Amino acid sequence: MAATKRARVLVVDDEPKLIHLVREVLSAAQYEVLVAGSGKRAVEIAALEQPDLILLDLILPGGTDGYEVARRLREFSEVPIIMLTARVTEVDKLSGFEAGADDYITKPFSSKELLARVRAVLKRAKGEAGASGEAEIVCAEMRIDLARRRVVVRGREVHLTPTEYSLLHELVRHPNQVMLHEQLLSAVWGPEYRDDVDYLRAYIRYLRQKIEADPADPKIIQRCPGIGYMLVCEGEGRLKIPPKDNRLVIS
Repeated sequence: MAATKRARVLVVDDEPKLIHLVREVLSAAQYEVLVAGSGKRAVEIAALEQPDLILLDLILPGGTDGYEVARRLREFSEVPIIMLTARVTEVDKLSGFEAGADDYITKPFSSKELLARVRAVLKRAKGEAGASGEAEIVCAEMRIDLARRRVVVRGREVHLTPTEYSLLHELVRHPNQVMLHEQLLSAVWGPEYRDDVDYLRAYIRYLRQKIEADPADPKIIQRCPGIGYMLVCEGEGRLKIPPKDNRLVIS
C-alpha cells in the first residue's frame, strides 16, 4: 500500500524559538515542514515547492511585511495562508484578509490551537469537490465547476482564495435561503468560529468585489441585517441534473 502523502507547511518567520516550536508540533502531527526566514525567500520557496499551507508572520526582516508577502503570493498561488501575529486589532485582521490571508493565529498560541487552525484551513482548501464528481453548479450568470474548483462569472474566470471559495460554495448550496451568521461560520470556518462575525463580514466583502457587477449595490449576495446572508438565484432555486448532462443547475 502506498504511503499517504504528507501535507507540506511553509513556516515564514525569523524567530528561532518559534520556528523550533512550530516545527516540533507540526512534525509530530505528520506534516512536512519547510522554513523561510524572510519574505523574499518565502515567495521563492512557495513558487518552487508549492506547499499545501503557509504560516506567515506579520513582522519580517528586510522591509517586507506579511501583508506584502501575501499579496505577492496571491499573484501566482491560491495556497492557504495563516497569519501569525501579536496584533489583534480589527484593522490588522481586515488588512490581512484583503491581502489574501485565510486565517489568523495570535501569539502566543498553544500547540492545540495551532493544529486546530492548520487542520481547519487545510480542510477548507480541499473543499467538497469530490462529493459531486464532475458536477457544475449554474446560478444565473455564475458557474462553479466543483471538480476543478473553478468559478466563472459573466464569462470571466474569477480566482478565489480557498476560504472565499468555501464560503461561496456554502451559499450556493442553499440558494434563495437565508443562512445565519452562525451557520456560515460553523460550516466554512468550523464550530469554534461561530461567534466571529467580523470574519464573515470581511470575506463577504471581498467575495462581492470578485463576483458582483457592482459590489456597492450587490445583487447576488444579499445581506439580511442582524441575521445572515442569502445567495439570490432566479426562480425557485432548486437543484436539478439535466438529462445526459453532468451539471447541477439552480433554476
